[in-house]
Amino acid sequence: EVQKLNQQLEEKNGEIQQMINQPPYEKEREILRLQKTLAEREKAQATSDVLCRSLTDETHQLQRKLASTAEMCQHLAKCLEEKQRKEKGNSDDQIPTERSNQVFFQLLCLLDNETSLQALICNLQEENRMLKQKVAHV
Repeated sequence: EVQKLNQQLEEKNGEIQQMINQPPYEKEREILRLQKTLAEREKAQATSDVLCRSLTDETHQLQRKLASTAEMCQHLAKCLEEKQRKEKGNSDDQIPTERSNQVFFQLLCLLDNETSLQALICNLQEENRMLKQKVAHV
């Protein structure tokens, strides 16, 4: 184990000596390359932040739309119940109509879209975190 570590230490020392012995222009070129990489990552990070904010805003809009749709569904269901009571005169045997089923299906689709957006936001936030770690490492 000690010999292995000594071997790795010698390799690292060799790399350091190689870097020290490089001509100044090579060092400058490496610095410029690293700066360019850092700038690209910062730009990607900024883009990711903008996309994340945009998706968050869209999620909030969809949540508000979902809430208003749910309220409308409840209102329509009440109106439908009242209409069925008037038509049949029997409030115990209420059968959902095709229209109420369609509204319910649309509501479920909206819930699926919201879940997909939440998952996408989580993925972007994780990618954002990983990019920050890479930038810090560089």
